[in-house]
Amino acid sequence: MCHPTDSRPPAAPVVTGTVADEGRLEITAADGNRFNAFRAAPGVPNGRSILLLPDRRGLHPFYEDLARRFAEAGFHVIAFDLYGRSAGLSRRDADFDWATHMPLLEPAHVETDAAAALAKLREWSGDPVFGVGFCLGGSYSWRLAAAGLGLAGAVGFYGVPRFFGDRAEQLTAPLLMLLAGEDVVTTHEEFAEFTGRLERAGKEYELKVYEGAPHSFFDDSAEDWSEACTDAWHRLLAFTGVQAGAPAV
Repeated sequence: MCHPTDSRPPAAPVVTGTVADEGRLEITAADGNRFNAFRAAPGVPNGRSILLLPDRRGLHPFYEDLARRFAEAGFHVIAFDLYGRSAGLSRRDADFDWATHMPLLEPAHVETDAAAALAKLREWSGDPVFGVGFCLGGSYSWRLAAAGLGLAGAVGFYGVPRFFGDRAEQLTAPLLMLLAGEDVVTTHEEFAEFTGRLERAGKEYELKVYEGAPHSFFDDSAEDWSEACTDAWHRLLAFTGVQAGAPAV
């Protein structure tokens, strides 16, 4: 299963400053779709930005909190909602019926909305941008690295390869895969087939499997997996630092 509605992100192990600015905003895509987003700006920038893609819950408070955690670690961040076309601009709280709206998602629409969110993010910062996503959003984070959007890299926590599609040849940025060893959503065989396609296409990726960890282990309440959460944070910081040519923390 994905994150429960009351989950919250674990704190970053490296905090370089405060959140200098934050707030919700409404973005209009090139095709006229309007969707919600949340911005967090760092008090002490680290030279990197993040486009944050949520899980099946859409722009749940989890992702507003996570945007703040990234900003405290030095990133400019925009988290954006996936369901503007079908669910409008309402908040994605515990009562949001994601099961009705997730099947209506189309990859082209996600890419169009991501392009608009990226344009807004780049108004505030010219730093290299990394996609970071979780489950459904992790899959689309990887996919956006093959969408010609100029991402410097893409990180996916327990993403689902089938949402990536047949895009290996189009990848223009490296991938970081942070996977749950006991994932009930995606099998080891599916990931083996996915990484095989990447290797045949000569594409760069890093992979870490947290043995025994469940899907959606990146949760402050998952005390048994606190070490995995901390390690995932450090791997994300190192990956983005290397790809941006910045010192890794």
